[in-house]
Amino acid sequence: MPDQLRRKNPRSQTVARARSISARFVTALPSLLAGIHPAAAETRHLWHDTYQARLEILALIETLNADLLASRSATDTLADWCGAHHMASKPKITARLERDVQKPLTPAQRQDLDIGPMEPVVYRRVELACGEHILSQADNWYVPSRLTAVMNQALLSSDTPFGWIVRPLHPRRQTIAVISFWHPLVAGWEMQPPPASDPAHPLAIPPVLFEHRAIVYGQDGRPISEVDESYRAELLDFLRE
Repeated sequence: MPDQLRRKNPRSQTVARARSISARFVTALPSLLAGIHPAAAETRHLWHDTYQARLEILALIETLNADLLASRSATDTLADWCGAHHMASKPKITARLERDVQKPLTPAQRQDLDIGPMEPVVYRRVELACGEHILSQADNWYVPSRLTAVMNQALLSSDTPFGWIVRPLHPRRQTIAVISFWHPLVAGWEMQPPPASDPAHPLAIPPVLFEHRAIVYGQDGRPISEVDESYRAELLDFLRE
């Protein structure tokens, strides 16, 4: 079962917690890895099932999670990740539209968006990709009346991510839920002996690592969209240098 954090937690507390966890991993990693026999070099599509690999993935996930929570734009954060890990010759994020999908807005989401029962809302599902790597899948319910005509047209016809299209509105995000679907190490791992490694076999990583739900606000303080973002294992699909 997914492990859901507190809904509508104050954003500053969530970011501080994620940054604290990430900092502890980065600080402790050299000593934790001391004396561990190094696994064979990781290659694309393959992390070996070793204690070292699990620690590294844990640190990567927590670092990305903290960066996303602290950012005004998830797209910008993914573009930075793509560039830093050399996942494409040109680190550009594109939105692959899934046009024949509908997902009705719930009454609770209408309340989140501060709109009435008759206010039109457009649903947009995209896969955010860097080169051939699908980094996340995003469900987006946006309020077209709070965007410009140019923005609405671009959202219907282009592969540009939502965050970049609405950038003139100086958007900000408020995360309302974070769900973790996979933990590379068991709870309390830091108080236990390192688990046995199996470097001859790949580490089984699920397709989705974690999920964020957030409200996006315009510069006037009104919600312009609600997003549900699933961050995928392909975020870890990079070559080691």
